[in-house]
Amino acid sequence: MPRPLGELEDAVMTRVWQWNRPVTVREVLEDLQQERSIAYTTVMTVMDNLHQKGWVRREAEGRAYRYTAVSTRAAYSAALMNEAWSRSDNPAAALVAFFGMMSAEQREALRDAIRIVGHDGEAPPPAGEAEEDSAGHGPEPGR
Repeated sequence: MPRPLGELEDAVMTRVWQWNRPVTVREVLEDLQQERSIAYTTVMTVMDNLHQKGWVRREAEGRAYRYTAVSTRAAYSAALMNEAWSRSDNPAAALVAFFGMMSAEQREALRDAIRIVGHDGEAPPPAGEAEEDSAGHGPEPGR
């Protein structure tokens, strides 16, 4: 499970995720400087730390590197939620409390996600494809 990102790490990763392409320290620096005073070496150190932690991969380009996200923000968020939930001594109560904090839009997104994943935790077969049993036969009558 990944550790939660620090405030500056999150600011850097937000840009890497949003841009969804290889980025340089200079590009991230210039964008960050629109909202705060920050040094090139600070951004370079943060991006190197993110590389060491496995959040980004990098490829040399001349004397600099281009950094690319290893996973998505959605995967990161899901891992954090799963970690928090798995640490609960009462997972059902934690879910009830979490759902109670959700906005109507978030609850609708949850309903959509459950429909996508299906009730058994696996994605449903593509439309028009019938499930097969372990012997390779089509669906049983009545299914």
